[in-house]
Amino acid sequence: MLKQRIITALILAPAAILAIFYLPLSFFAALLMAIIGIGAWEWGPLMGLEEKTKRIGFVAVTLVLIGAVWAFLPMEDLWLKSKELHIYAMSLLWLAVAWWLFSAFLMLSYPNSSSFWSKYRSVRGIFGWLTLIPTWLAFMVIRTNDYQADSFHGAQLLMFLFLMVWSADIGAYFVGKTIGKNKLMPNVSPGKTFEGFLGGVVFACLLVAVTAFNLHWTNEQVISALLVTVLITTVSVLGDLSESMFKRQAGVKDSGSILPGHGGILDRIDSLTATAPVFALCYVLFGW
Repeated sequence: MLKQRIITALILAPAAILAIFYLPLSFFAALLMAIIGIGAWEWGPLMGLEEKTKRIGFVAVTLVLIGAVWAFLPMEDLWLKSKELHIYAMSLLWLAVAWWLFSAFLMLSYPNSSSFWSKYRSVRGIFGWLTLIPTWLAFMVIRTNDYQADSFHGAQLLMFLFLMVWSADIGAYFVGKTIGKNKLMPNVSPGKTFEGFLGGVVFACLLVAVTAFNLHWTNEQVISALLVTVLITTVSVLGDLSESMFKRQAGVKDSGSILPGHGGILDRIDSLTATAPVFALCYVLFGW
């Protein structure tokens, strides 16, 4: 399993980096839509949708909603200034934050809270849209920041987000496997430990510290970046645990099998669905 994970990661990571830095914005947006579409397909079983036609319908509605956001908030209109985001984009990002806070409540009260949402496919479908659609918008918000002045600036911000999440995942995996004893949330994900969570936070902070040293950041920039890193790595665990909760309720082990060693697309982007909107808002509100 570990060998498959490493091989898949070695293929996916360079492909993701090339897409982030070198795809034209419209192609990047379309590729991201396709990835979200696969995620919507994998959300079907979490809603209890077994028939392909119903799953296709959910995917179609998801893509139409993203297309509507794209049409209503064109990429060139997302940013009014380098640090001033369109009010509607801000509203959607805040809606995503509200959803993740509510998701945290559902997770902390699981399984008692599951009676509220497990009976209704429509509710779980709305949960899926609140998870997936803001992810697409957040990625585009980050990627398009200051694009006219520096076409690689947003790509660098995205890579910073990716590196924080990846390092936290790697740290949590190896620390949890090595010394993990205390279960983080056994009702939701028995494999995750408190030691693994702390290991992920420490790994991500070390990466940011090394980056800050090499880029000669000021002390204020370093402190801001480390605080954001702690927040983002914590939120990434929330995204992971949230998907685990939905999978456990649906009796599903992995969201899919498209990525050997990793499962489905949702299994690979679950942390990013939570962290991307929060990261985008942190950059708008605080910057560094």
